Amino acid sequence: MTTSPGGPGRRMEPSSSTMTAHDSLTVTDDRTRDASAGELLSNISRDLSTLMRQEIELAKAEAQESAKKSGKGAGMFAGAGLGGHFVLLFLSIALWWGLGGALGHSLSALVVAGIWAVIAAVLAAAGRSQFRQVKGMPQTADSVKQIPPAIKGDL
Repeated sequence: MTTSPGGPGRRMEPSSSTMTAHDSLTVTDDRTRDASAGELLSNISRDLSTLMRQEIELAKAEAQESAKKSGKGAGMFAGAGLGGHFVLLFLSIALWWGLGGALGHSLSALVVAGIWAVIAAVLAAAGRSQFRQVKGMPQTADSVKQIPPAIKGDL
């Protein structure tokens, strides 16, 4: 409870910046004791609307924070992928150079290229099978299709 500058015995209506949860409940309790059913329904509707707006704002803030962190993580994975690419490139060049003494440089380059072709084919087949397992969002799509009939009262 906040007191006015006039003295400790005078009650001052709490402002939104100084109102605690207990003060809010006390103010609400005082208002609802003498309220009619229509006023109570109006208060519930207003409070529900406020709650929904606050939840949406919270969801937006959390989504933005998650997106920023995800973007940073994706950038770091991209950098790691580029570094890994260069490692494989220089290991391939070393293998080519090492085989070049025994097979000749032209033939050793073809051997290394063939190894990478096999690796690429295996990865492409595995990736294609993974993409075939993706079903999208069937439950979400089904529930979104049911919203208009539910609002109309058809369900």
